[in-house]
Amino acid sequence: MIQRQIAAAWQGDGRYRLVHTWVNLEQVSLYAPLAVIAAEDQKFFDHDGFDFGAMNKAWQANPHRRRPLGASTISQQVAKNLYLWSGRTFFRKGVEAYFTLLLEGLWPKRRILEVYLNVVELGPGIFGVEAASHTYFHKSAAKLTSTEAALLAAILPSPLRSDLAHPTGYILSRVRHIERQMKLMGGSAYLKQMVRPEKK
Repeated sequence: MIQRQIAAAWQGDGRYRLVHTWVNLEQVSLYAPLAVIAAEDQKFFDHDGFDFGAMNKAWQANPHRRRPLGASTISQQVAKNLYLWSGRTFFRKGVEAYFTLLLEGLWPKRRILEVYLNVVELGPGIFGVEAASHTYFHKSAAKLTSTEAALLAAILPSPLRSDLAHPTGYILSRVRHIERQMKLMGGSAYLKQMVRPEKK
């Protein structure tokens, strides 16, 4: 968030506005965390911060692809968004790995997911699922539908180049794919016990 504000000020963009509202995970529709896991990191609950299978697949496929495959887990993205800067240097990746291991060792998966949903960039000046939900759908994140959550997840690879008001065919195809993955994972019941455990 700070990096974007500094960049806007440096470029003399007086129209730039930061929109962000923190919400607890219990205040977010179950479809939102399910959609980002389906889109970004389906092994989120099984790995310790790194998906080496996805990294190897991206390493082999990306030299031949127009759209590079991403291999960063949700934990890695939280580490980058909280503590680091954008870039693909080996030094930054090394520091990111350190913070990823730190987060995985100190926080439960539920907390990592909550922070991710609150700091992820979802458009110009739009950070977090609550701000994005109000901006794009004029409702709180608690009321997001499956398709709306999938739309937000679909723009994650390039949130500054995607326009949810006029989604491209590529974005719509990603939405359909994400929704299929959400169903295959078990739907909202897949996350219900973790996000909203029953009180004893």
